[in-house]
Amino acid sequence: MNRVLVVEDDPAVGKGVAEALRQEHFTVFLAESGSRGRSLLAQENLDLIVLDLRLPDMRGEDLLAELRRSGNTVPVLILSSKKEEMDIVTLLEMGADDYMTKPFKIRILLAQVRALLRRRGEPTRDIEDYTFSDVHVDFKRHEAHRSGVPVRLSSREFEVLKLLVLHEGEVITRDRLLNEVWGYDQFPTTRTVDNYVLSLRKKLEQDPSAPRHIVTVHTSGYKFVRGDDEDTGLPDADGAEHKPAGGAKSGGDRAQDEPPRHAVRRRGSRRTPRR
Repeated sequence: MNRVLVVEDDPAVGKGVAEALRQEHFTVFLAESGSRGRSLLAQENLDLIVLDLRLPDMRGEDLLAELRRSGNTVPVLILSSKKEEMDIVTLLEMGADDYMTKPFKIRILLAQVRALLRRRGEPTRDIEDYTFSDVHVDFKRHEAHRSGVPVRLSSREFEVLKLLVLHEGEVITRDRLLNEVWGYDQFPTTRTVDNYVLSLRKKLEQDPSAPRHIVTVHTSGYKFVRGDDEDTGLPDADGAEHKPAGGAKSGGDRAQDEPPRHAVRRRGSRRTPRR
């Protein structure tokens, strides 16, 4: 039975979340302060933490930072009334695995909890490590380095990056990312995937404002581009290794990642003369 710690100072919210989790057959520990949460973290072998940011004796951000500094990789789902994009990105960069704004629907929270636990228990898939540009990622150990310097990624960020890398050059829609990484089709914030991609770009791209590897495909989603001069090391459907198409690089260099004009014109279509 999975063991979940809920750190929430609002008694109504905390007890409501705890009761909903118990009805789903989770073992739940409830803490109404950061110090009590810290004590339970030291005493119990936990599978997941639901963490509120506004605690009476400390900030939830500080408890999260302590947890990650100690090397503890237990998934953390943040609860907060903060809705600003940069607040969310900052918490993801600190090591949070998911973020949910208040007020929230309990069924969606339960779905997020199940998805986090499901990914935690899944074996490593097709790829264990990968290198592009000055970045090396070990998906098996959840370690990343850029120019030899460690880069901290959350478990959710590793999963987003892995999905993009495994389908290099292929457009991955936001809905597909939500379904395959988060584990369900609908999510309360349409910017969720965008926030994770922004965080990954800040950590891994040489120029996050003009990404060359994690590229936006306008109105569609994202794709991963390794680079024209780099062998991908990933097999095609026929088993042969391939290299990215020659046009992939230019698409990643565009500030807003808009597709080149020739990519959206149908072959043989006639250009309307300028009047």
